[in-house]
Amino acid sequence: MEFSHKSVLLEECIQALNIRPEGIYLDGTLGGAGHSVEIARRLTTGRLIGVDRDTVALDAAKDRLAPYLDRVTLVHGNFRDLDRILRDLEIPAVDGMLFDLGVSSPQLDDGARGFSYMADAPLDMRMNREDRLTAYEVVNQWSREELRRVFYEYGEERYAPQIAAAIDRRRQEKPIGTTLELVDVIRGAMPPQALREKQHPAKRTFQAIRIAVNDELGAVRDMMEAAIPNLAPGGRLAVITFHSLEDRIVKAAMNAAAKGCTCPPEFPVCVCGKKPQVKVLTRKPVVSGQEELEENPRARSAKLRVCEKL
Repeated sequence: MEFSHKSVLLEECIQALNIRPEGIYLDGTLGGAGHSVEIARRLTTGRLIGVDRDTVALDAAKDRLAPYLDRVTLVHGNFRDLDRILRDLEIPAVDGMLFDLGVSSPQLDDGARGFSYMADAPLDMRMNREDRLTAYEVVNQWSREELRRVFYEYGEERYAPQIAAAIDRRRQEKPIGTTLELVDVIRGAMPPQALREKQHPAKRTFQAIRIAVNDELGAVRDMMEAAIPNLAPGGRLAVITFHSLEDRIVKAAMNAAAKGCTCPPEFPVCVCGKKPQVKVLTRKPVVSGQEELEENPRARSAKLRVCEKL
């Protein structure tokens, strides 16, 4: 399928990165290359590193970035491996990094990938098809208690115990093999009032399974730990999140790097010696305006946070 994807907060991201024509920039979630095209066309002697764990996205990005390939390096990898990626490319520091943590629209819309609760497909949900763990294994092999925890913590699903119990009962009869089989189990576990809600009853559970399959929160923690040390002085880090769990990790990491000192408040003087590494440029996250929301409803939950290396 065609890998086209409407980039969220595009103008705001480009402004936040403060792009210099000779700078080195990294787009750690290349996707459909919407952000990357705008970065690359502003470069002259600079370089753009585009990273994605999905080979379908990389192939599509290569076509979209064709006019700028003289200044672009594409990498198949996970942004959590930022340290290794930059080391392999012999790049000591970059002038700006962008991470759009949303699942790209083509992945959601391609029924065969198993991300969608609206189309029947094998339970997969891998962003990188070379990874071993699939949604099938999570649903059919993880313990009932672990499923309850994942649904509650990653999906913020209030009916997590009932859904985990229903999955456990169904899989003892036969494995749950497809997305719509799973939707049927989820529907059957929820009370009538929950089924009348505007949101699809399987939305939170599917989100939770996707996060677990791809270890999305662990990847965000690793990325935030590696990103700030790999920025050049004056370099900018821009991160777009789409749910509160990711946003909490990004906000906490930026604030901790901006604070520096980790001594207890009652200490009269600093003994840890840690200095602030960044200045946070977004006291409150940047969100989409009305015009963007009308064009792209998926931007509704997007939040952009930005910091600058000192």
